[in-house]
Amino acid sequence: MPSGKEIRNKIKSVENTRKITKAMEMVAASKMRKAQDRMRAARPYGEKIRRVAANLSHALTEYRHPFLVTREPKNIGFILITSDKGLCGGLNSNVLRLVLSKAKEIESQGKTFQATCVGNKGLGFMQRMGAKVVSHVTGLGDTPHLEKLIGPVKVQLDAYIKGEIDALYIGYTRFINTMKQEPVFEQLLPLSGDAVGSAKTKWDYVYEPEAKAVIDDLLIRYVEALIYQAVAENMASEQSARMVAMKSASDNAKNVIGELKLVYNKARQAAITKELSEIVSGAAAV
Repeated sequence: MPSGKEIRNKIKSVENTRKITKAMEMVAASKMRKAQDRMRAARPYGEKIRRVAANLSHALTEYRHPFLVTREPKNIGFILITSDKGLCGGLNSNVLRLVLSKAKEIESQGKTFQATCVGNKGLGFMQRMGAKVVSHVTGLGDTPHLEKLIGPVKVQLDAYIKGEIDALYIGYTRFINTMKQEPVFEQLLPLSGDAVGSAKTKWDYVYEPEAKAVIDDLLIRYVEALIYQAVAENMASEQSARMVAMKSASDNAKNVIGELKLVYNKARQAAITKELSEIVSGAAAV
């Protein structure tokens, strides 16, 4: 059995760890509320522009943007969204596992893929697996800024327009509630019915000044809005997962402290009993 001093040192160490995890839990809870408000504020715009894109993909227009043209997928593009930091449970590992299975499926079909990574964890994962990373962005902080995302994403959009990739997918963690976050892998391009949903009716549009100028700008805004929404969802999921993970760590530390105190009391009682036995034995010998 370890000595009383060793047990006291362990108790003090676990108590210090519990203070850290408790503080991180409170910080994550504060950031979580802000991230959830930001994510919920972006959802209506994302849903509306998705509906407009669905109508546009089924509209009878004289101009067909490259994003609306379906090609035989031979080369695939990924946009992988993860967090920059860890200590958030299985948030990153779940989405990375999903993307890895999709990558293996694509490679088994004789196709190739290239990746754009948003977040340090996804970038490190893609580099370790030897994937082709064409662009990345890290250090977004607690608030996503669209101007930081446009550059790396534009690399994939330009590759799609040039025909270097035939489909573009995005992988991120969707926020369901504080206790549940769901990893998803969705198609961004081409804007087929499967990607944006089927419109209830086929619309025809009158464009001013011309169809090309309006559609080009609209579809770029569509992709950027969905990527921003995905980053906002991932950040809300990150803070929620971190708060839950730190609360679990604090509770576990409390249980460990209780067990260590019980062991310490037993060791202390055993030492006292031993000393009393020695005193009694000495007195009897005298």
